[in-house]
Amino acid sequence: MNKSQIEVLGDNHIATSVKTPMREDAFEHTDEKKIKNIQYHFSKIMEELGLDVTDESLSGTPYRFAKMYIKELSYGLNPKNKPKISTFPNTYGYQRMLVEQDITIHSSCEHHFLPIVGYAHVGYVPKNNVVGLSKINRLVDYYAHRPQVQERLCLQILEDLQQTLETDDVIVMIHAKHLCVSSRGIKDRESSTTTLEYGGVFANENIRSEFFNLLKNTTDLSK
Repeated sequence: MNKSQIEVLGDNHIATSVKTPMREDAFEHTDEKKIKNIQYHFSKIMEELGLDVTDESLSGTPYRFAKMYIKELSYGLNPKNKPKISTFPNTYGYQRMLVEQDITIHSSCEHHFLPIVGYAHVGYVPKNNVVGLSKINRLVDYYAHRPQVQERLCLQILEDLQQTLETDDVIVMIHAKHLCVSSRGIKDRESSTTTLEYGGVFANENIRSEFFNLLKNTTDLSK
C-alpha cells in the first residue's frame, strides 16, 4: 500500500472487519512487558520530535503514555477485561421498549489514535431476559476503550447485546465528534458523526420512530 492509499484509507475512516483486527499473539506479553516496550519506543518517538527526554518535565512521559494506553485507553482489547453481563428472567413480563441513553463514549480513532468523544443510545425490547442497566454502560465502555471505527463500535455493541439477551430486538445509536476531523485534516470543529444499527422489531419504521422520540433532543457534545 502506497502513501496515497494510506492517507485515503485513514481520511475516509474505512474499517476492514466487524471484529477488531488483532494479532494471534496479542496477549503473549504481560501488561508490564507491554508497558516497558511501549515506553521504550515512545521515548524514541519523542527524541525524533526533537524533545529532550532527560528534562524533568518529560522524563516520565514515555512511562505515563505507555501505562495510559495499556491500562486505560485500550483496556477493551483484552477479552479478560470484558464485563460480566448477567441476565435475569423477565418474570414481570415487561414487553415494551427499554432505552438507556446518553452513555458517554470515550474512544480513539484507529487511523490516527486521536479521541472520539460522544454518546451512545441503546434500546431493546425484552423477551425472556432482561439485563441490569449499568451493564449496558459497562459493555459500551468496554468496546469503546480500544482503537475503533465508529461503525464497528456500533455493530460490536449491537451484536453482543443481541447474543446476551437472546433477541434481535436491539438498536444502537452513536453520536460523536472525531478529533481526527476537528484537529487535523479538514479541521472541521463543528461536525459530528451519527451511526445507527438495529435488528428485529426495529426494522419497523414506526418502532424506530418511537425510539427516536424517547431520546432527548438536547444532547450537548460540549459538556
